[in-house]
Amino acid sequence: MTVLEEPQTVGELLRFWRQHRRLSQLDLALDAEVSTKHLSFVETGRAQPSRQLLVHLANHLDLPIAERNRLLLAGGFAPLYLDQPYDSDAMLPLRDSLRQLLDAHMPNPALIVDGLWNLIDANAAASLLWEGVDPKLLEPPMNMLRLSVHPGGLPSISSMTAACSLGLIHQLKRKSRDTADQPLADLLNELDPYLPEQPPMTPAQQPMVTLDLNTRLGPVRLFTLIATIGAPLEVTAANLAIETFLPTDPTSTSRLQQLAS
Repeated sequence: MTVLEEPQTVGELLRFWRQHRRLSQLDLALDAEVSTKHLSFVETGRAQPSRQLLVHLANHLDLPIAERNRLLLAGGFAPLYLDQPYDSDAMLPLRDSLRQLLDAHMPNPALIVDGLWNLIDANAAASLLWEGVDPKLLEPPMNMLRLSVHPGGLPSISSMTAACSLGLIHQLKRKSRDTADQPLADLLNELDPYLPEQPPMTPAQQPMVTLDLNTRLGPVRLFTLIATIGAPLEVTAANLAIETFLPTDPTSTSRLQQLAS
C-alpha cells in the first residue's frame, strides 16, 4: 500500500486542496482567472507565488482558515489569521462573552466544545448531562460527541439513543471530508459501532429530536441548539460550537429551575 506524504511546500498544498476539491488545473485557473501555466509552475515549484495570489487561490478553494495560514507560511508569508489557545490573553474578550452566554442560559444546560467536540466550558446546569454516566467518559479531554452515543454515556441516563445524534454526526462527516480533518474523521469512525445500522423509518411526530433526561425530580425533556461564531478571525474560535439545551414543556422548565436552586 502506498502511503501518501503530508503536503509541505506551497505547491504541494495547492495541489492537494485543488485535487481534494476535485478541480483540474484548468478548472481552478478559469475560476480564479489566473494563467493555467502560472498555476502549474506554482504547483511544481518553478514559480514563487505572491501573497496576494495565495490569498486569492485560498478563497477560491474555500480553505479552512487554519489551512489558509498554513498555505501562507509555506509560501514564506505571515499568516492571515490569529491562532491562539482558548485560555490565552488574546482570547479573553471572547472567553468572557461566551461565559456570560453560558450563565445567561441558566437554569438550562449550555456548553462550549472545540472542533473535535471536546468540552471547553459549561454552565452549572450542564452537569445534569453527565451525572451517573461511566466515569471513564469524564476523563479529560471529555468528548461530548462520544458521551452522546456511548452506551455508558447519555443513553444510560436518558431516553436518548444513538439515533438522536445521527443528524449531527452526518453533518460532521461532511465537514471532515470538506475540510480534510483527519482527527475528526478518526473520531467519527470510532463512534460508528454505537450508531444504528438503519436510520429511523417512522414518520416524524414533532419538529425536533428530544431526549428525556433522568433527574432526581423526574424526567426533563430537552432539545438542543448549536451555534458557531459568525465571522471568526482566529483558528480556535472558528472551531468552537455552543450547544444549548432547552426544555420542551412547562414541567421540564419547572424541574430545571428547581434543580438549579
